[in-house]
Amino acid sequence: QVQLVESGGGVAQAGGSLRLACEASGFIISINDMGWYRQAPGKQRELVADITNSGITNYADSVKGRFAISRDAAKNTVSLQMDSLKPEDTAVYYCNADVEFAYNDYAVIWGQGTEVTVSS
Repeated sequence: QVQLVESGGGVAQAGGSLRLACEASGFIISINDMGWYRQAPGKQRELVADITNSGITNYADSVKGRFAISRDAAKNTVSLQMDSLKPEDTAVYYCNADVEFAYNDYAVIWGQGTEVTVSS
């Protein structure tokens, strides 16, 4: 069974930084895309950033230039460096991965979420 475990959430002041990390564990043959989503209170879950297995990144317009996603394929990890944080970045952040758990059999796996609070 594949699991994603996030870490690094917390409280930061506006203009500050936080770094989120996510590690995939279990029986994994390969991982395609990995990404971060967030869900603020009363809002729908939205994509923050994702990264392909070849390193191509994609960002939501609201975080471009402030957040940076990276991954370590050897360790099955993905990180999100968040700089110049704004109060509107406050949300629960979820890690996501498209995992090959059996030959040519894929599943989208979600982490349990980590809370990020940005105070003004």
